[in-house]
Amino acid sequence: MKRILATSIISLTAIFGVMATASTATADVIDYENLRSPEGCKDPTPSKFKFHIYFNSGMDGSYRNIGYSVYDFDRLKPGGSDPGAYPLRFCIIGASGTPGAGQKIKNNAASAENDHYKYKARVHFYSGYTGPKDVMNPGQTIARFRYVYNENASFSWA
Repeated sequence: MKRILATSIISLTAIFGVMATASTATADVIDYENLRSPEGCKDPTPSKFKFHIYFNSGMDGSYRNIGYSVYDFDRLKPGGSDPGAYPLRFCIIGASGTPGAGQKIKNNAASAENDHYKYKARVHFYSGYTGPKDVMNPGQTIARFRYVYNENASFSWA
């Protein structure tokens, strides 16, 4: 009986250990895409990334296209051989005088648009998809965040 119980515990530990590793690996790939994909700074209209967040109100100033949920705008982990964590930043496009160019997105965004045809977009006050949030239906734009104006820390699809 003890041997069966011990074998079961070892098996469960192995299964859950693999699941935890797989989810961490998946998160690393997602963070890598949000950080490094050329889609992040393409013109928002043709970008494959369907969420666009802007530095200024009215979808003005610098922007960033986001394709996947972001647990914490200040700590994206690209994975692989890079153990670091990096902030997601607004794109530097053309002239460096664009308001917000190169600034961190966390606590600096004022507006956004959701170009996805199916999913709602949520910008959260706190990291980890918590706290007050502004929610955009598919195809919706928010010219000035109501709940997370310059106080935004994470993003999720719903």
